[in-house]
Amino acid sequence: MKATRNKGLSVPYSKSSPPLTKEQIARFDQNGYLILDLDFDAGFIDRLLTGVEPLYPAERLQNPTAPARLQDAWKTVDEVRQLAVSPIALAALEQLYGRAALPFQTLNFPIGTRQLTHSDTIHFNSIPKGFMAGVWVALEDIDASNGPLQYYPGSHKLREYSMQDFGLESGYENYRHYEACIQDLLEAEALRPEFGTLQQGQALIWHANLLHGGAAQTDLARSRHSQVTHYYFEDCAYYTPMNSRANKPSFRKPFWIPATSDFELPDTGGRAIVRRIARRLGFK
Repeated sequence: MKATRNKGLSVPYSKSSPPLTKEQIARFDQNGYLILDLDFDAGFIDRLLTGVEPLYPAERLQNPTAPARLQDAWKTVDEVRQLAVSPIALAALEQLYGRAALPFQTLNFPIGTRQLTHSDTIHFNSIPKGFMAGVWVALEDIDASNGPLQYYPGSHKLREYSMQDFGLESGYENYRHYEACIQDLLEAEALRPEFGTLQQGQALIWHANLLHGGAAQTDLARSRHSQVTHYYFEDCAYYTPMNSRANKPSFRKPFWIPATSDFELPDTGGRAIVRRIARRLGFK
């Protein structure tokens, strides 16, 4: 299968003036992450939280401490979309990577994830490689007790590890074995974590290969609202390494999160299937 290069959106994103100093860019290159303020006020964040709360799984009502996540709420909650296309975040990412950033996925969380350490390069990658990044936004003050992000400064300089590098078959069913291998890697490299104790509205940009996860939430009476947006960059091909085999990438065609609230989602249901069959039969 050949990779197709997506040139991005027909409607351009709004971007701020370049927000990063040379010193900030140098720190990102050295550490693999960077913290900055996206300039969203508390009223905007309150509206976002009000919009996503009813969309979390129903079992959260019975057990507020149960892990919960909400993928791609930008489709129904416009504040989630607005945060994903933050002019400051997009301008900062373009400074760091030298290409325009393209948001393609959002994840919202009401509490800490307790996610084991991993690198995003096992989930998302590009050709040429490395053109992917994550932006984690604190939607309330985050401290050591309500489950901060956990990351390993400088770990982005390690090689990118695929399933095959660890002797694993591709596929999500082997992901737990990948996580175990990453734990062994942390010990072998003697890596020590830092924790994302951020204030409401601050964002942490991380390099795709930075090892990170979710620290334990010791105060289960508290929430830990946050949003993650994943970005690719223009003029690349995109694939899912976890589902790829050696020299056979599992390519993907992302739907870029729109620049404005006036958008139509792609038809992935019955009408699209009927149209594809009709074209194969020679009908227009």
